[in-house]
Amino acid sequence: MADKINGIDIRILKLLSKNARLTYKELAEILGTTRQRISRRMDRLERNGVIKKYTVIPDYDALGYVHVILGITVKPSVSIDEVISTLVEDENIKIVQRALGSHNLVVHIVGPKDMKELEKIIAEVTKKIPGIDKLDITFITETIKFEVL
Repeated sequence: MADKINGIDIRILKLLSKNARLTYKELAEILGTTRQRISRRMDRLERNGVIKKYTVIPDYDALGYVHVILGITVKPSVSIDEVISTLVEDENIKIVQRALGSHNLVVHIVGPKDMKELEKIIAEVTKKIPGIDKLDITFITETIKFEVL
């Protein structure tokens, strides 16, 4: 049971979700432990795939882009796995998620603010998806809160 996630692991993840630039020394000071213990836990969390990636959350508007979410429902005869393998290769698609509920696929696109160009990108993406039963498009105007835990 050495790989079991415990309270300190959750606290590390919460701290890093707020500031992924914290050093092992800073984490250790905040959590009242040693840098070595943090290092061992971080190695284990990464090795076990609990921490998949360190990244930034950009302000797309400030960069001159728009963030669009496509909620997609495909017909039952369509292989979601095949659709996903096609979509992950598209450079305009930033997130691909399986879903339960109103849609079985959620796709995040970052594109230009020019609506004609964005329309072309959305059309190119949807052409790659056979058997679309329902498609909802949502424009993200502002991200107020973004936390992972």
